[in-house]
Amino acid sequence: MNQKVMQTPGIIHHGAVDGVTGSCHQLNISPHQAILVDCGSFQGAEVSGKAGAHSPQINFDLSNIKALVVTHCHIDHVGRIPWLVAAGFRESIYCTQATAELLPMVLEDAIKLEITRDKHLVESFLKVIRSLIVPVAYKQWVNLKGMDGVKIKFQPAGHILGSAYVEVDVKHHDFKHRYVFSGDLGAPYTPLLPAPKSPYRADTLVIESTYGDKCHVGRKQRRAQLKAVVERCLQNQGAVLIPAFSIGRTQELLYEIEDIISRSGKCDIWQDLTVILDSPMAADFTRHYRNLSSLWDAEAKAKLAKSRHPLDFENLYTIDSHAEHLSAIDYIKRKGSPCIVIAASGMCSGGRIMNYLQALLPDERTDVLFVGYQAKGTPGRDIQQYGPRGGYVFIDDERVDIKAGVYTLSGYSAHADQKDLVNFVKRMRYRPTHIRIVHGDDEAKLALAEQYYQLLGDHVEVEIGK
Repeated sequence: MNQKVMQTPGIIHHGAVDGVTGSCHQLNISPHQAILVDCGSFQGAEVSGKAGAHSPQINFDLSNIKALVVTHCHIDHVGRIPWLVAAGFRESIYCTQATAELLPMVLEDAIKLEITRDKHLVESFLKVIRSLIVPVAYKQWVNLKGMDGVKIKFQPAGHILGSAYVEVDVKHHDFKHRYVFSGDLGAPYTPLLPAPKSPYRADTLVIESTYGDKCHVGRKQRRAQLKAVVERCLQNQGAVLIPAFSIGRTQELLYEIEDIISRSGKCDIWQDLTVILDSPMAADFTRHYRNLSSLWDAEAKAKLAKSRHPLDFENLYTIDSHAEHLSAIDYIKRKGSPCIVIAASGMCSGGRIMNYLQALLPDERTDVLFVGYQAKGTPGRDIQQYGPRGGYVFIDDERVDIKAGVYTLSGYSAHADQKDLVNFVKRMRYRPTHIRIVHGDDEAKLALAEQYYQLLGDHVEVEIGK
């Protein structure tokens, strides 16, 4: 499908309009000055244009773009940055200090997957990108280079390490306006990260709606559900496969699993359980999470003070090499091995999880546990939808029958739910006069819009996909 370009006063959307990927929002300050907020890749059915998912060219004018502001480093928010650079973009890339540290790692992987594996070219891209990155501390106003009357402030979003929503203050001639771009907001009581707090005010709010039609279960309940589902799955003496994004979801899962193990008795099955982290990128990001523990919430810091290691515990085994990866799959397939395997990608649209699924979905001892959103058109959505019916999925153009158990724990999401998204607006001292709802399926956007209509009246815009 061709991704539509939708316009509102001062704002053009280059993605995350018909769905939940490809976030890219252009804020026009004047006819000659604009900024981009995020520049992400499309996934699944939301692939833009005819070139396919691996050719996300920049198809909009860059001549007036004077800065890129990045809310966080998930691929659906940053994946088109290499293409932006390839199109000639050489302006500053503003992001939080933690995102500045993580972003080159994410983009190196994106370049290798989507542009080139030539080491010299990859390093050339990264050298340019690193030179453009401007790290910014949370809660500090920063004037954008070369743009009079435009300043930004990053506020913690609680989604992944370094994630932020961004306030953009514009004073241009007699025009004064405060824009807030939500990026992806995290849910309260998410492991490791503090919950987001609402801004003091917003005139225009551009907000995500991934779970705009749903409410998550509480932290205590979802941990109990995780424990119960895994224990039921382990009775099959097979593997529990958990597709998870390398940044955020993986670390939260490890944190929760370590907590379950620490609370279990010495004879409990959890004590002898092997937890396999099979994702080199996820392992790298987990190390960064540990190194940046100063950004953790109070609960996580308290565990460290008691010599607990939520992201590096005894039952955790990390697979690095491709040979080890293939060997693990072969062993589990032949022998059967009660274990938890966490591997990317979270929507089963690539990465090492695909080899596990291809080998183990036909095995009745296997269980697949989804803990995050599965976009339309991704293998993850197909497995989630057709697996419980005994259906099949295509992986590398091969039909794979699904005999594995398939479970979904919707409470484990790095995204705010409907209640949280409504509270984000309710708790502003001065509420928006205009809300633009993006980054959600039609049902989610409409449901959230209804909540905002009740709160604000006719100040809500939502674009429905066609």
